[in-house]
Amino acid sequence: MPLAERLWLENADLARACLRHPFIRGIADGSLSQRNFAWYVGQDYFYLHAFTRAYCIAAAKGVDWDATKAFHALAAGAIEEADLHKGYAELWEIDLNEVKPSAATRRYTDFLLATAWGYDTGVTAAALTPCMRLYAHLGQAVARERNHEGNPYAGWITAYSSQDFEALSRQLESLVDRYATPSKPVQDAYRYAMLCERDFFDTAWRCKSSD
Repeated sequence: MPLAERLWLENADLARACLRHPFIRGIADGSLSQRNFAWYVGQDYFYLHAFTRAYCIAAAKGVDWDATKAFHALAAGAIEEADLHKGYAELWEIDLNEVKPSAATRRYTDFLLATAWGYDTGVTAAALTPCMRLYAHLGQAVARERNHEGNPYAGWITAYSSQDFEALSRQLESLVDRYATPSKPVQDAYRYAMLCERDFFDTAWRCKSSD
């Protein structure tokens, strides 16, 4: 079994917890408060900046030309994802320049950047993969559940259930399979990132701006 698939299966409990989380349930049925979603958009925009920087660090440290090219391509995908958030920000008049990261957001971004600077390509890929694979999983699962016509979050669902996003997720997983080895640092990085994802949704659900 490929390492990326094994890591995903080892963390299936957290994937299930995220899919069942009331924040994701609220996106799925359109009932999530727009103030909660707006708060999430700001936090995720801050996160994506660090996520993109981690890709760029990994590219600069690439062990070979293939790794450098792959991480640069993934960074471009993260920038496109941030543009989706800019669209929401314009719609709901969110000033992304005024976003102050929550403790959960800062914990996650600090972890990604520290891993990118301090570890090799394989561990870094393992730390970055959960975000991509989890969002593809959530988007696809939610898209299958119901008709989302009229759902204010249909754009989110469409973006993360798309084949383009799935392709980016698979590209990152291929880097895990190629450059990472089964080891405690790799397993710990993947697990910690999954825990950060769960906490990120939980903080967005419980944020002070909620109704």
